Amino acid sequence: MRLVIADDAVLLREGLVRLLTEHGHQVVAAVGDGDALVEAVVEHQPDVSIVDVRMPPTHTDEGLRAAVEARRRVPRTPILVLSQYVEVSYADDLLATVKPVGGVGSGGGIGYLLKDRVAAIDEFLDALNRVAAGGTVLDPEVVGQLLVRRRRDDPLRELTPREREVLGLMAEGRSNTAIARAMVVSDGAVEKHVRNIFTKLQLPPDEEQHRRVLAVLTYLRG
Repeated sequence: MRLVIADDAVLLREGLVRLLTEHGHQVVAAVGDGDALVEAVVEHQPDVSIVDVRMPPTHTDEGLRAAVEARRRVPRTPILVLSQYVEVSYADDLLATVKPVGGVGSGGGIGYLLKDRVAAIDEFLDALNRVAAGGTVLDPEVVGQLLVRRRRDDPLRELTPREREVLGLMAEGRSNTAIARAMVVSDGAVEKHVRNIFTKLQLPPDEEQHRRVLAVLTYLRG
């Protein structure tokens, strides 16, 4: 794959360059700030951009905002964001850039991982491949943090524990087949759970809406 890396920490940036090059990928640009990221994405249109959330000048959310701008400028560009901490709102903002399949600006994977996940090389590379293929990948730690944000008016209250488990795995970016393997059930059982989730969250079929992403957004906001 052709990759862009954006991280102001030189050691991490160069470490990623070496890791990915050793695994057969081409790093077409390695930059240290958000503006340079946007320019690199526009110029190279990479298969995936790996982006740190916090970059100069304020080290708050410049990387995230640059990633959203890159998606605006090159709508289908896949983005894998790395963060030092769990910031559920950042994942929410990224998911909001996903368009329905077939719509204007549709496609293009999105991922949000903690930086610690890079040390698990196989998991990191798998996430990178899933984002490049158009998937949505959320760090399990992000999904876990959602459990403490439930309110009494929880829109997910109608879901059964099994349906919540399916939705949690969906939020991690897993396909129905992968969910079936994780839960040790049939693909058909997962498909039934997914249909029930869409029904209970009032997400009818709609060519203008990406129901899987909307279900995950509901999960994040619940």
